[in-house]
Amino acid sequence: MTTECPNPLPRPPGELEELERVWERPKGLRFLTDVNNNIIGVLYVGTAFLFFLLAGVLALMMRTQLAVPGNDLLAPDTYNQVFTMHGTVMMFLFAVPMVEAVGVLLLPNMLGARDLPFPRLSAYAYWAYAVGGLVFFGSLFWDMAPRGGWFMYPPLTSYQFSPGDDADWWLLGIGFIEISAIAGAIEIVVGVLRTRAPGMTLARMPIYAWSMLVVAGLIIFAFPAVILATLLLEVERSFQWPFFVAAKGGDPLLWQHLFWFFGHPEVYIIFLPAAGMVSMIIPAMTGKPLVGYRLVVLALVGTGFLSFGLWVHHMFTTGIPQLSVSFFSAASMAVAVPSGIQVFAWIATVAAARRMRPLKTPMLFVLGFFFVFVLGGLTGVMVAVVPFDWQAHDTYFIVAHLHYVLIGGMVFPLFAALYYWTPYVSRLALSERMGRWAFWLMFVGVNVTFFPMHLTGLMGMPRRVYTYDDHPGWGALNLLSTGGAYLVAAGVLVVVIDLALHFRMSETNAGNVWNAGTLEWLPTGNYASRSIPRVAGREPLWERPQLPREVEEGRWYLPNAPTHRRETIVTSAIDAEPQYVLQMPGPGWAPLLSALGTAGFFLLLTVKLVLPALLFGVLAIVMLLLWLWPSDPDPDHPPVDIGGGLMLPVQMTGPSSHSWWAMVVLILVSGSIFASMVFAYLFLWTVSPDVWPRDAGALPGAAGPLASAALLAASGVAVGWCSRRLARSGPGGQRGLQLVLAVAVVLLCASIVVELRAHLATALRPTQNAYGAAVYMVGALQAFFVATVACMGLYTLARSLCGMLSARRRQTFDNTLLFWYYTVAQGLAGLALVHGFPRLAT
Repeated sequence: MTTECPNPLPRPPGELEELERVWERPKGLRFLTDVNNNIIGVLYVGTAFLFFLLAGVLALMMRTQLAVPGNDLLAPDTYNQVFTMHGTVMMFLFAVPMVEAVGVLLLPNMLGARDLPFPRLSAYAYWAYAVGGLVFFGSLFWDMAPRGGWFMYPPLTSYQFSPGDDADWWLLGIGFIEISAIAGAIEIVVGVLRTRAPGMTLARMPIYAWSMLVVAGLIIFAFPAVILATLLLEVERSFQWPFFVAAKGGDPLLWQHLFWFFGHPEVYIIFLPAAGMVSMIIPAMTGKPLVGYRLVVLALVGTGFLSFGLWVHHMFTTGIPQLSVSFFSAASMAVAVPSGIQVFAWIATVAAARRMRPLKTPMLFVLGFFFVFVLGGLTGVMVAVVPFDWQAHDTYFIVAHLHYVLIGGMVFPLFAALYYWTPYVSRLALSERMGRWAFWLMFVGVNVTFFPMHLTGLMGMPRRVYTYDDHPGWGALNLLSTGGAYLVAAGVLVVVIDLALHFRMSETNAGNVWNAGTLEWLPTGNYASRSIPRVAGREPLWERPQLPREVEEGRWYLPNAPTHRRETIVTSAIDAEPQYVLQMPGPGWAPLLSALGTAGFFLLLTVKLVLPALLFGVLAIVMLLLWLWPSDPDPDHPPVDIGGGLMLPVQMTGPSSHSWWAMVVLILVSGSIFASMVFAYLFLWTVSPDVWPRDAGALPGAAGPLASAALLAASGVAVGWCSRRLARSGPGGQRGLQLVLAVAVVLLCASIVVELRAHLATALRPTQNAYGAAVYMVGALQAFFVATVACMGLYTLARSLCGMLSARRRQTFDNTLLFWYYTVAQGLAGLALVHGFPRLAT
């Protein structure tokens, strides 16, 4: 495919004016309605950075308390709240949101797109996170903050030992943050795979985009485990269903399995984007393409894959079988291999630059990352050795290892990225002089803070204590660590001052001050780049130096707004060949109001205000429906010219549609939640088989589950018939389809009623024991999916009644069909688990 410019002549000036009009930023209070990734991305990054500062203040409070033995600055209960909130804010309100925030900000321009494919979803994810996160942090000020640690281990956090609302703030507060993270992951997967510049094949994609694609996959498969864990613990606390109560057949270790199945991949959710940033910064700083591109991509994928085999790394002292310990110990060591591949690729890239450019602030932070992260990785290999872990577990050695990995693996690369990409969004670059001061204060401070903790840990100082006796050596080392923490704070303060003095967001940015080679450095406006170029290599600005001028003059694809709306090009997933023009929404209140409704729903449930919570939930659903209603565009719009005589349609249906891909990703999330529930059911059976039925006579009769299965299957057949009927019909004459679709909704709901009646006919109740809780929880989970699909079915029916459904206008129906089939399959699997497994096991 040629890479010659398809529009050799400059474009008419009126086209640029139309493009600027379509992408104009809303003024005044309507600023809150903007969905542009440039605005949402900056707000997202800024809010995540705010939480980093707040969590840092909490860390200083903890270090001040631990500076000397026997200190009484903080009361034990206050320290527990500060400790819990520090870890929770850092992990859930800073680390993961910051990862997605930077992706929202950078990916569209880096991929050569005008925006991510679901701008309102990004805006919704941001506002739900920002509002909910700030209210959650505010629980510290009215003595309602959680006290159980950021890991919230039961039984300490169950209803027996934490009877107040503080644990509920954590469980329900983290719930909508998880929803925000998954929404962002769906956006990133579809954006990276379907909205790349023409010619940007997977083999030409920037490493950062690869890292975000892998991270989105980790979120899709890891976050459902913690979603289910928080749901089980909240249900146990609210309704006394004993999932984690040992006296009734539950097991607190179930929480650890679910939590750490999420928790260890989360380390790589944090690290991999940072590694992707480093892989972008080093080539720009050295003027050399990344050495070993394909190996680095394989290392990213391999790290993501191996990360799911590490969760028991955190549970070596819990008494699990020796064979399991050996397997997870080996996996914990194996994950060092792909990380090492990336480190050596970076070193080789630096070595390939025979004449090193003067060290700039981004490169200083990268070099600091090398030192701190590698040291953290070495101690990680140490704690992967089981005998050593038995000695070091729950000591300050683990605190030191954790912070070397997380600060080295994310914070230093993040500050490198802050100095590197600020000229991408700001009219001014940040100060080199202040950046150097910030680096050295942070680098020295981190090592002074955390290296002594290795020693205090080896001396036996336990973690998670609010004070300690004056053991020999402990006091001096803790005082040294506290001094180091204040050095880190001073470095961060320098960065904050630098941002205040020099960060000026403007439609005209500072430009490509580093002479980098990737597309985000093209001249930009609210609409990203003026036109979308065809890419022929991994460093397009180096390979075609005249490309910025050609793009600015509109000589490439989509130099105007042919449909008079915001648009970008949807390309094929592998080869990035243009397929259709995606019409994207502009500013609107629906995402903000829906996010406020979601946050209000979860936060009001926390304090048991059920009716107001339901009202906020209704607001969220209504706003969601309002923003979805116009999302299936008119199929009769003629193809449009995107430049060079290339004509593209304005929408597609089925597997070619970007919304179809988003629904597939959502199904993967849903399947992961159900798989986690299956694991919980079977785990409880292995640890407490005595509470499971000992004979088939204690189970419901076969008639109920068979009838429920038949109803599920019948609803699937009915909606399949509707799909075939829709393929032969137009907007009118769909009465038969509408009737059958309504019947399918009734059949689906009836399956839940029949299943519930079957269980109520027995003596089993969910509060009785872990078996009853697990059985009813499987049914409750299926009921939630049935309710969701029923709403989708009624929404699809409404579109049909309004004449907005046809053989060519069926994106909504196709998405409903996909999720309907999944729900039927999940329901049948759940029936087999609940009714078939006990019969086989007895």
